[in-house]
Amino acid sequence: MPILLSRVCTVIVDCLYSTDVNEQERHQATPDPGPGYVRIGELTKRTGVSPELLRAWEQRYGLLQPTRTPGGFRLYSAGDEARVQRMQSLVSGGLAAAQAARLILSDGEPVPGTVSASATILDEEAANLTASLDRLDEQAANSALDRLFSAYTVETVLQDVVLPYLHRLGERWEAGEVSVAQEHFASNLLRGRLLGLAQGWGQGQGPGAILACLPGEHHELGLLVFGVALRRRGWRITYLGTDSPIGAVADTARSVLPAVVVLLSINPDNFLDHAREIKKLAKQVPVMIAGTGATAEVARQTQTRVLDQDPVSAAETIDRDHPARGEERRRP
Repeated sequence: MPILLSRVCTVIVDCLYSTDVNEQERHQATPDPGPGYVRIGELTKRTGVSPELLRAWEQRYGLLQPTRTPGGFRLYSAGDEARVQRMQSLVSGGLAAAQAARLILSDGEPVPGTVSASATILDEEAANLTASLDRLDEQAANSALDRLFSAYTVETVLQDVVLPYLHRLGERWEAGEVSVAQEHFASNLLRGRLLGLAQGWGQGQGPGAILACLPGEHHELGLLVFGVALRRRGWRITYLGTDSPIGAVADTARSVLPAVVVLLSINPDNFLDHAREIKKLAKQVPVMIAGTGATAEVARQTQTRVLDQDPVSAAETIDRDHPARGEERRRP
């Protein structure tokens, strides 16, 4: 199935989200959410906040507290909507997202005139990055990223600057506000920076993970973000990258004995075309599937698990849930 360029940056951001929230909610009949509850698409329409950012606020800060239907769809309340609106107001007023979330959840109020200097710097450098990439200025874009990485953690820069930027880039291309050249330039520059952060990520003594895109799949930026975030938590990364045959993934798994394999594709048919091989691989090692092609039905047919978080949050969850990590936390 051909992929429109307007989907590229959205796919980059969505790459580790389950389509239980994306494709299924768009294309399948779902139960009526009931009075006072809405699905994520409607919440996005009401607040103007993208699904990606809503999920990030939910996963990172617990800002949203959805219930679920028997079929697994998230349902959001009027309280969730009110918290999102207040979050928008506080962040636009200069508070960092983490500070704003803490205030909202504690029912506190910001002290007038105390705009976070850290939040201001983050916003300024994010704007500098956008402007530099728009004018195809490699030196200025790299300088903006250098300043961001020197002032903030890698995770903060990835989750609060890079991923939102890529989402906005996709929206702007779709609206005709940026060119193909600008999109390609930005994606390639950011890919280079991510690969720089990935230097030496196969070394160490932590649990191992193999990351690969399915045959024919070339959307890898989200997988790179995920790998960098997982490496930051002490994991060893074996990165096979784009267009990886399942047989090669299986051979690598037998060699490096990873704790998990993550396979990505934006097309569910691509998973299903390789279902037999993936099922065989899943008997050898735990396999997780990612991308807008990773549906619950695909997971059922391939005997895998769907990753339904943004890349940074997904890395945190996998690290937290790994048996060896749980044993470490239980030690006195």
